[in-house]
Amino acid sequence: MNKGLFSFFLLFTALLVGALYYTNIIQAPFVSALNNIKSNYHTSTEFIQNQIIQHFFQATHIAELKDKLKKYENNELVMQQLSSEINDFFTDNNSSLQTDPRVELVRTLSYQKFGDLNRIWLEVEDYNSSKIYGLVYKNIVAGIVIPQDGRALGLLNRDIKSSYAVHIGDEKAPGIAHGNSSEYLIVKFIPAWHHIKKGDEVVTSGLDEIFFKGLNVGRVLSVTSSQGYQNAVIEPYYKTNDPNYFHMIKKIK
Repeated sequence: MNKGLFSFFLLFTALLVGALYYTNIIQAPFVSALNNIKSNYHTSTEFIQNQIIQHFFQATHIAELKDKLKKYENNELVMQQLSSEINDFFTDNNSSLQTDPRVELVRTLSYQKFGDLNRIWLEVEDYNSSKIYGLVYKNIVAGIVIPQDGRALGLLNRDIKSSYAVHIGDEKAPGIAHGNSSEYLIVKFIPAWHHIKKGDEVVTSGLDEIFFKGLNVGRVLSVTSSQGYQNAVIEPYYKTNDPNYFHMIKKIK
């Protein structure tokens, strides 16, 4: 191997290692390129799968989809009607409140960093990087979405920077849930006068304007006291490590 080829090989290896493990500046173009490739791959594979399904299971599949579509359309119309009536009620009573919730299906692209399963890049259309959004998987809380370099970064429940407001138990004791870099979550700042016990349900309060009120988070495992407050260890309901899609709550009212 001549000197020129050997030097080129060393330089290429150094850049690749730096991109994967060290600086965000070097890593960014690699991650961006990989995300674009992965997005195109997902789109292509979904198209192929749809073509196969249409070819081999067309009649049965279309019939099932039509039936589901009718149900979804009916539910959507009912929800729109209820929303309209509630808004009319607020208007008639000179209230400034309105209901216009918005939810968007978003696709997973890749992990932010290799080895970190709690941070994922998301493909979001018309992403507004000035807000924090709630992330839901099959009607349970999965984490939050924050801006990172102008893109949508999902922080799953176990990430230490994932936090949101919750209610606990029948007394609806308020608290702030956040990740603990482990399989469990921690709810802090629960007022001492509330009676919290093992097995209490934890749901979103909606007071942080990130999630709808009442979405399932998990169940209390244990409770401790500290500096005038209570802390609760929570077993979260969301435990999936490799989902392809989430629902992102873009607006709660």
